[in-house]
Amino acid sequence: MKKYDHLFFDLDNTLWDFSANSYHALHQTMEQLGFLEQIEPFDDFFRHYETINECLWEEYRQKKIDKTRLTTQRFEQSLTQYNIHTDFKSVNDAYLELMPLQTRLFPDVPETLAYLKNKGYTMHIITNGFREVQYRKLDTSGLSSFFDRVVISEEIKAPKPEREIFEYALKSANARKTKSIMIGDSFEIDIVGAWEFGIDQIYFNRNEKKHNTPTKKHDQVDKNTHKFENTPPFIPTHTIANFTEICQIL
Repeated sequence: MKKYDHLFFDLDNTLWDFSANSYHALHQTMEQLGFLEQIEPFDDFFRHYETINECLWEEYRQKKIDKTRLTTQRFEQSLTQYNIHTDFKSVNDAYLELMPLQTRLFPDVPETLAYLKNKGYTMHIITNGFREVQYRKLDTSGLSSFFDRVVISEEIKAPKPEREIFEYALKSANARKTKSIMIGDSFEIDIVGAWEFGIDQIYFNRNEKKHNTPTKKHDQVDKNTHKFENTPPFIPTHTIANFTEICQIL
């Protein structure tokens, strides 16, 4: 008998290679808009953009800024450093049009998902992102057919690691906590979020990162920063470095 019935997956940087796909989409965007020569070398520009984007996404998760400010400021702050002044909303629109056309997945993702589906698991997505992009990513990368439900933070107005998005996902799937497990790459957002909610976790730690983590639920987590004090380690239910290791667990 299977221990779990429902598998809840993160999308970006768990299944879909966000970093690589973002790199290519941004390069295409800059080329399309005629900015490529002004921001060379592109790799330096991309690192600059990534840093700004990650900071703004953190503010968005904390509800300090809205979607419009996030999507325009990431390009305004990045491009003005290169003395480019333009309609930053149009830059974001072009980028979001190209982003879901990128299809790079992490190694063995389709094969592993097919294996799990054949074993009878019901699989779902829980993702922080924008509805107009996330559904298209799943379609163009050939992942849609694996998943029963897709829960997007923008649609329910609660991003991971908030309890509400996990609660919504399980209720909509008619899943019990004891029969559910979360698989994700972000320790603070996916793994501790699931742990706080009360479901098991598989931490996809590709780079074998070290973390300062809580030992007690609710009282160690800074709800504004999603960071933790330097306390003895909380250990996820399972940790993997390669996606195929899921098959050894489930």
